[in-house]
Amino acid sequence: MRHISRITLVALIAILSLQRSVLEPGDETERVRAFTRQIEFDYLTWTLDALLDKFAQIGLGTTDFLAPDDRSQIVLDYLDLVGRIFETEGYLDDFFTDPQITNPELASQPLRKQLDQLYRQRRHLTPLAEAIFQYQLNAIAADLGLTLGGQSIPPVLYQAAPLPLALIVSPREVIRQDANISLQYEFTTDQRAALETRVDQALNVSSLVVNIGGVGMYPTMVIQTTDINWLAEVVAHEWIHNFLTLRPLGASYTKNIEMRIINETTANIAGKEIRAALIQRYYPEFVPPPPQPVAESSEASIVESELPIFDFRAEMHETRLHVDQLLTDGKIEEAEAYMEARRHIFVENGYPIRKLNQAYFAFHGAYADIPGGAAGVVEDPVGAAVRALRAQSLSLAAFVNRISWIWSFEQLQAVVEATP
Repeated sequence: MRHISRITLVALIAILSLQRSVLEPGDETERVRAFTRQIEFDYLTWTLDALLDKFAQIGLGTTDFLAPDDRSQIVLDYLDLVGRIFETEGYLDDFFTDPQITNPELASQPLRKQLDQLYRQRRHLTPLAEAIFQYQLNAIAADLGLTLGGQSIPPVLYQAAPLPLALIVSPREVIRQDANISLQYEFTTDQRAALETRVDQALNVSSLVVNIGGVGMYPTMVIQTTDINWLAEVVAHEWIHNFLTLRPLGASYTKNIEMRIINETTANIAGKEIRAALIQRYYPEFVPPPPQPVAESSEASIVESELPIFDFRAEMHETRLHVDQLLTDGKIEEAEAYMEARRHIFVENGYPIRKLNQAYFAFHGAYADIPGGAAGVVEDPVGAAVRALRAQSLSLAAFVNRISWIWSFEQLQAVVEATP
């Protein structure tokens, strides 16, 4: 009966969580979808398949019979397996790119057999590793006061999978996300560029196809990784989105740019804090080292300090502010030429940005848990208000529970100003 009740709860939450994904699209989105209908990601099929997998995991209840140390080791073994798969796939690519190999299919046959075996091991280990990680994150959420009677609502459910891409569309004259359309993940760089060109020329907009790290569906979608810290943060981030979906803040996600920034900044802040607690408790050997203290002055350090240091966030923020001003003045072509020139500078300094345009800022400017970066002057007050509320809150739970009942930026400002 316990398993049946939990499955019923999961199904109910899944239905509620999907409501945000079937909002009626606006006219701009429909115009863009004329170019993407045949290549859009099928969320419904993915969600149904993922829920069936999770129901099977819940029914088995295997995590209850494992010792705590064994649970963590299984997760680490899974990440190591993913790393070996990535490495082997890289070797396989070499066979098909080396011009000296005349018959790559024959030459790579032993490696492909090895890769098939690794894939089988991954299919066997993935459900258990995910169930353990969900169990651990739920325990941390309970420790932080984010659960009801020790059970997260909704339950923590995620699945590692190849993620869809996102086509972001902004007007040229102002930075604003007018469309965010999920595309199938089998989409090469040249195909991305071709789609962007078609959309831009036909609709006179700025578009960009971007990679994402997770999707707040239910279960949440998380890309495969070998980094335990990154995995913990992304799973926590997406679960916070699930948590907020059942409350006014999450339900208002698509209301305007301010609400999207509040949602994403809240998820970023909470994701980082939950990740830190989870790693400290279950994977202490992977706690990131503290920042190195500044060394005492010496002739060598003085010479080194005279070298210019490229600060990505500061440079990107400066770029955004100047672009905003040019667009405000109606200088669209000048703003676009400036962004392209700045992109070259970022590339020269080790940041391979494929395209820097209005759509880039419309997407990346929503994550404002750290000042600066791609957020501009319009977005800065929003992220600053979220950070201020977190600073005023005695705990993460107090912060999340408080902000989850916000449904406008003005309301958030009033709450921050009213708190001593």
